[in-house]
Amino acid sequence: MWYVILCKDRSNSLSKRLEGRKAHRERLVSLQNEGRLLVAGPFPTSDSSEPGEDGFTGSMIVAEFNSIDDAVTWADKDPYVLTDVYEDIEVKPFIKALP
Repeated sequence: MWYVILCKDRSNSLSKRLEGRKAHRERLVSLQNEGRLLVAGPFPTSDSSEPGEDGFTGSMIVAEFNSIDDAVTWADKDPYVLTDVYEDIEVKPFIKALP
């Protein structure tokens, strides 16, 4: 089943986000290579694809897991969790209706 992983950044976490970005993306690429990633990306603080020092408010990942427990376990091991970029993570089942 698909699951949405909604992540909220801590205030002033841009430097930590940049430090952990490579490891974070490697995990996402792994999901993609397994055919289990639908979409992933950050929420910029400003109305720009390059927010600069304004940074981000969080991220969203939509990926396939065997269960919500597996999705939560995967999310809890994210480098952004381990380096305190995220202050909150919510995992929800998701039904892809379109396209």
